[in-house]
Amino acid sequence: MWNSLQVVFMYLLAGELNLPMQFIQGKDRDQSVLFPQTLNQIIDGEHEVRVIDSFINSIQIEDYDFKVKSSFEGRPSYDPKDLLKLFLYGYLNRIRSSRALEKECYRNIEVMWLLKDLAPDHNTISNFRRDNPVAIKKLFRYTVSIAKNFDLIGGALVAGDSTKLRAQNSKKNNFNPSKLEKHIAYIDAKLDEYTEALSDADGDTKAQEEIEKNIAKHSKQRGKYVRMQIELEASGDTQISTSDPDSRQMITRNNITEVAYNVQTVVDAKHCIPIEYKVTNQNDSKAMGDMVERTAEILGSTDFVALYDKGYHTGSEFKTAFDLGVDVLVAIPEVASNAPDIRFNVSEFVYNKEDDTFTCPAHQILSSNGNWYKKDRGKSINMMKQYKTSQCKECLFRTQCTTNPKGRIIERSEFADYIDLNRLNVEQEKEFYRRRQAIVEHPYGTIKRQWGFDHIMTKRTLKRAAADVGFIFVAYNFRRILNIVGKKVFKELLEKLAFDFLQFLNPYKLIQSFLSHPIFSKNNPNYFSSLRHIA
Repeated sequence: MWNSLQVVFMYLLAGELNLPMQFIQGKDRDQSVLFPQTLNQIIDGEHEVRVIDSFINSIQIEDYDFKVKSSFEGRPSYDPKDLLKLFLYGYLNRIRSSRALEKECYRNIEVMWLLKDLAPDHNTISNFRRDNPVAIKKLFRYTVSIAKNFDLIGGALVAGDSTKLRAQNSKKNNFNPSKLEKHIAYIDAKLDEYTEALSDADGDTKAQEEIEKNIAKHSKQRGKYVRMQIELEASGDTQISTSDPDSRQMITRNNITEVAYNVQTVVDAKHCIPIEYKVTNQNDSKAMGDMVERTAEILGSTDFVALYDKGYHTGSEFKTAFDLGVDVLVAIPEVASNAPDIRFNVSEFVYNKEDDTFTCPAHQILSSNGNWYKKDRGKSINMMKQYKTSQCKECLFRTQCTTNPKGRIIERSEFADYIDLNRLNVEQEKEFYRRRQAIVEHPYGTIKRQWGFDHIMTKRTLKRAAADVGFIFVAYNFRRILNIVGKKVFKELLEKLAFDFLQFLNPYKLIQSFLSHPIFSKNNPNYFSSLRHIA
């Protein structure tokens, strides 16, 4: 008790006398160090950066075909593994800018250890990412193979979806035919005003010069818009972006639009690990078939179920999945247009496959003449049949069923059987389908909300965007595997992979492996000639 009172008294006394408070003191900057620490001593043995080092060292770089350019002509290029280590460290620590990564090489002790004090300039760093979208995709596939090695990929249930990542292109620099026409009409009106003002300013040299300047400026801008119109007509596209030509204006959420790229992903359900991605500038309607096909190739099987939302509900895509032998569950979109009375919606008409007819809610039979016709649905053309009945004229429920003076007409697509099969599957597996969002949104939540990667870092072309997205998913899978299996187990596997590869490069092992080929068997009649050929 007395000791506590003594402490209180001393604090009060220090306050009265204005004595300085005691703080933890740092080292003197001029103090010499007798035994300086090495970089290896500074980095803890269990530090994550050591796992990054082991991960990149475990890959057989010759299989990836990385392209590396030097910023100085004639100077040796950097080892692709060193640049990969830098990028993986950067993306894991939310650093994507090539200039920011260059700074880290000079001030970040972890990066200094990882790159052994190398400091590539920002052009070298940027060019490496720009030139290697295909090799980066291979590196992503390597992360998937490691996940398979740890039995983290179930392969029985996957979920697919897309997310929009903003491009380096403002809405102001994105144009469609309608927007170009408005701009040209506005400029034409201004040019008419300037022409009239020019005639009114006859004799006023200063005013004439100013008006002529404005006419030249607007005429130049008009020429730019006209060239864009010609380019759009020639390409058959609906949009053109000037800063990032492959980016497109898309709806991101709640009818809000952004100039962006659309990233398609497939995520395995077991541990929410992405197993495939694809960067596009198209909407979702025609994406499912290709992604399902890619997934089957990666898993080496078609014995899995794929879950998708209603944006992927397209007949031709169902057929692709069915032909592959893959089961898909796609949410059913709402009816585009309802009948005056919802009891007479299309969904209430029953199709009779045996005689190719429909039965309406009023128990009348709608039949087809058997002819198919083309129906343009945006970027796809479907073959359709029409079904109708002459009984519509006298039907008591006609006003409740249709407003068409010719009576009710039902259309059936060439892909209707696949659509009906999906409807049946969804109705039977509603609880199963509800898992979709929890599976596929897991990576997006981490990447966009936690890491802040809601935009594309690179600009100019879809390939460069794909390289940026590739590194995002490599980093995500690396982090996910690390979190699940732990640093020690992950590092042990990576070091084993690197060791096995080095053993393979051992000259003695290479010769031994070479001579084990059947051609060098003593049972081979050409055995001795083969040996002489090698000699």
